[in-house]
Amino acid sequence: MMQGWIAICMLLLQQTFAPDQAMKGEKTELQANIQREAYMLDYVNLPIIDTEQLNRLMTEIEKKSYRKPVNATINDSGSIVKEVPGARLNRKAFVERFYEHFYRSGPMTFEVPVTPVYPKVDSELMASIRAHPIGYYVTYFNSNNKHRYTNIKLATQAINNHVVLPGETFSFNGVVGVRTRSRGYMPAKVIVRGEFSEGIGGGICQISSTLFNAADRAGLTILERYSHSRSVPYVPAGRDATVNWGGPDFSFKNDYNQPILIRAQALPGRIYVTIYSSENIQHKPRHVPGASKLLPEEISAGTDVGKSVP
Repeated sequence: MMQGWIAICMLLLQQTFAPDQAMKGEKTELQANIQREAYMLDYVNLPIIDTEQLNRLMTEIEKKSYRKPVNATINDSGSIVKEVPGARLNRKAFVERFYEHFYRSGPMTFEVPVTPVYPKVDSELMASIRAHPIGYYVTYFNSNNKHRYTNIKLATQAINNHVVLPGETFSFNGVVGVRTRSRGYMPAKVIVRGEFSEGIGGGICQISSTLFNAADRAGLTILERYSHSRSVPYVPAGRDATVNWGGPDFSFKNDYNQPILIRAQALPGRIYVTIYSSENIQHKPRHVPGASKLLPEEISAGTDVGKSVP
């Protein structure tokens, strides 16, 4: 008897994987169309389910059925855009339906069961933290450099509407992501080892610096911040925050008992960053000097690290 089961296991291991289709049916739900023969082994007229094959099937369907949730946001007119729940495969329910249909006659076609994935920021939360500003900062730039202005707008859009929950850490590189041509970033002047050069994404250090000063004014806990290797004209000396993908980052932690909301906007010549929260927050603002309103002919952002600032 033991030898018989060993033979069955060997056959299961030798069985080739026949991928199944997970497709949209006539309805909006995802349908699983399964070839029964690819998941069974007849042994003394007893169908045996190949669980390894079943797990592979669920992994493939899980990829196709996953929908990332979308947080509630605030649009340009100031209205709240409602959140959109996501979905992921309900593996337990899928196994139950698989077994149920496997031992029936007829085609194995059934709706793929999913579990809702709720976003961390819904309309109710957004409404509670959108009206009470706890820190803001404005910097100025010359918008005649179209490449630099493009980079500034992309980075501003990336951090806009971002919510940091109590105890969470905000990472500029983590939120903005890699700066590449494929994502729309353009070459513009940067500071590399104290010298001006051209680099993809030049200009976004003005966004990280503006955010740093707004977060510092709001009394948030600054975890990581570095100055450029030479001074930059868009913030007072020592008030900049250089960033580079794979290198220096700017990060802070929300140690308050309420979530905070980042609102950022880049207009021709100006960058606005405001930190909002609930009226119930007990924050401790800090004094931060404002930026100069003078517009130089060219403002060069940097990606190199000069000195570490605690």
